[in-house]
Amino acid sequence: MRAATLTAFGSPFVVHDVPDPQAGDGEVLVQVLATCVLPYASEVFDGTRRYPLEPPVVPGLGGIGRLVEVGPDATRLRAGDLVWCDPTVRARDDALTPDIMLQGWSSRGDGGARLARHLHDGPFAELMRVPTENVHLLPGTATDDPARWSALGIHLIPYGGLLAGGLSAGETVLVSGATGNLGSSAVAVALAMGAGHVVAPGRNRAALDLLAERFGGRVSPVELSGDETADRATMVLAADRPIDMVLDLLPPQAPSSTARAAAMTVREHGRVVLMGGVGMLGGADFALPYPWIMRNSVTVRGQWMYPRTANVGLIRLVATGALELTHERVTRFGLDRVDDAVAHAAAHGGPFDRTVLVPSM
Repeated sequence: MRAATLTAFGSPFVVHDVPDPQAGDGEVLVQVLATCVLPYASEVFDGTRRYPLEPPVVPGLGGIGRLVEVGPDATRLRAGDLVWCDPTVRARDDALTPDIMLQGWSSRGDGGARLARHLHDGPFAELMRVPTENVHLLPGTATDDPARWSALGIHLIPYGGLLAGGLSAGETVLVSGATGNLGSSAVAVALAMGAGHVVAPGRNRAALDLLAERFGGRVSPVELSGDETADRATMVLAADRPIDMVLDLLPPQAPSSTARAAAMTVREHGRVVLMGGVGMLGGADFALPYPWIMRNSVTVRGQWMYPRTANVGLIRLVATGALELTHERVTRFGLDRVDDAVAHAAAHGGPFDRTVLVPSM
C-alpha cells in the first residue's frame, strides 16, 4: 500500500510503498477513504506540541473507511461496510482506568505508549488496522461524501466534553475558544444537543460574525479585550441569563487568564469542563479561587476525548440532521500532497473549515 510516513519531527513526509498491515485477533482491516487533517497538525509533526509520537510513524487521527477484513469476534460487521474509525484506543485489561492512546497521534502515560507501539500507525495511508471495537457503522448517506463525514473526528471532541458536563436541553453553555476549529464545532454540537443558548467568546471578529450569521439569536458572540475582569463581566452580560456550563477548548498558547475569565462566568452549582491545552507548553497555571469553587458549589472536571458510546451518539446527531455537515468547507488532498494538506490545514483553521486527506485521490 501507499502511506505517508513521518520519519522525524520537522521533516517532510515520505510517501512510499510499505507492506500492507495485517489484522490480528480482535482487529479489522480498513481501506481508508478520508481523514480530517487537524489545523494544529503541523505543530504535532514539527515537534512543537511535544506529543509522544515515535517516528517513523504513519500518523493521523481517525477516518472514514470501508472494511476489507473482519475477524471472528465481529458478529455484525461485514467486509464492504462503511465505517468511522475511532482513534481513541483503550487497553482491554483494565475496565476501570484503562490505558489510552490516540492511534497515529498521541498517548497517555507508559501504558498508553506501550499500546501505541503495538498499534503504531494511523490513517495517512491506503489501509489501516483498527481494533474491532473502534469501528462504527455509518448510515448509507455517508457513502455520498465520506470526506465530509471525516469531520466526525473534530466534532467528537467537544461532544465528549458536553457529555462530561451533563448538558441538558435548554441550558446555556459558554464555549471558551469558540472561534477556533474545535470551539466552533462545540457551538454547533451544543445546539444540536438541545442547548437553549450558547455564549461564544473570542478575538476573531470575522469568526464571531460567521457564528452569529449561521446560528442567529441562539448564539451570543463576545469579542474579548484581553482584560480578565472586563471580559468576565462582558460574557455574563451577553448571556443575559445564568450560564449553566462552561466548556474550555482554548489552545496551548492561550493565556490562562482567558480560560479563567470564562470559567468564572458559570452560575452557582454550575459545571466547568476543561478540554483545551492551556498550560501544556508552560506559562502561568490555571488557578481558580478555592473559596469561589466551594461557596458556589461549582464542579470543575477535566475530560480527555470521549467515551466509546459517544461515537454512536454523534453519528445519530449527524444522520438525523440535528448536526449538519453540508455547510462545512471541505478541501481535499491526495496522499502525494500530504505536506500541502498539513500546511493548508494550519492556514485554514477557522470555523467549519475542513482539510481532508483522501488516500485514493
